[in-house]
Amino acid sequence: MMEDHLPQVLVLRPPNCFTFFETQFSKKFHFLKAWESQLPTTDFLATHAASVKAILCNASTPITADILHHLPSLKLIVTTSVGRDHINLPECRRRSISIANAGHVFSEDCADLAVGLLIDVLRKISAADRFVRAGLWPISGDHPLGSKMEIDYGLIAILGSKSPNMEMESKIENGWRCFKKDKAHVLEGEGKLGGKRVGIVGLGSIGLEVAKRLVAFGCIISYNSRREKANVSYRFYSNVCELGANSDALIICCALNDETHHMINKEVMKALGKEGVIVNIGRGPVIDEKELVQCLVEGEIGGAGLDVFENEPDLPKELFTLDNVVLSPHLAVYTSESFSDLFDLVMGNLEAFFSNKPLLSPLLDE
Repeated sequence: MMEDHLPQVLVLRPPNCFTFFETQFSKKFHFLKAWESQLPTTDFLATHAASVKAILCNASTPITADILHHLPSLKLIVTTSVGRDHINLPECRRRSISIANAGHVFSEDCADLAVGLLIDVLRKISAADRFVRAGLWPISGDHPLGSKMEIDYGLIAILGSKSPNMEMESKIENGWRCFKKDKAHVLEGEGKLGGKRVGIVGLGSIGLEVAKRLVAFGCIISYNSRREKANVSYRFYSNVCELGANSDALIICCALNDETHHMINKEVMKALGKEGVIVNIGRGPVIDEKELVQCLVEGEIGGAGLDVFENEPDLPKELFTLDNVVLSPHLAVYTSESFSDLFDLVMGNLEAFFSNKPLLSPLLDE
């Protein structure tokens, strides 16, 4: 068979990029599909231990020391993610295994979503959409975009279907009286993006793209990173609490590692303040999710736009009831353009490796 003469690449579980472009990939490489085998994973690995020199994986496929132990001939890991927290990096270094990641392929798309989430939270676009679709606009009047008031849509919706009892009617009227009383404050621009102080946690390729977009909106940018960047003019804070205290919003763009795990905790959130907004497009566990939920429910911060979570796809149920929270199912990288670019990059990395040429997007020690 022709595939017997192609370079072998092990795939433990198929990345989306592989699923979409499997036909094109298979013209150049013979893929060993562990997930289709009836053998236990360890037996499957043992069967191909001597021949496998490359693995293709994604962020949801852990490449552990045990897996590496079963693959003594392995020399390359190609991951379709930018993050590398699913790969045992020390073991790879010890075994001289090269790693290629997604490089800068996703940077612009992630930055777009980060800015979109920030605007959505500040202007309550998703909440306003639900308000209109529920038929509440003709009944209740203006929706409080940019305010911090929470509206019980279920309660108000009763007005549109049947006569509420006196207690419910009183609650509705009191809620809207409070909004109208505070409306002048809302119109002062509480939800406005321009002029906001935005702190970026992780000024890598994605963080820089976020900064570029927000500067165009008139935002004031500062950042926290492993070290100060010599080639940027944004203010640097070595302490993330200080960054929070001097920001109206924090956007999380950093990688997940031992140092960044739960880096955004209650102390940081309280420094950010009751009007502050957190956006996360990095990795879920960078934020202490339990403390985030507590701060949101208790009004310690103003809102959150979240594309990533600690235990995906399971989310804290409390988040579903909050109008100042916008949720996205880890799709910052999901555009047709980025997937096409990712295919080219993955293909290029595999071709380079099997041709003894330099990788296109090597993951270098930092």
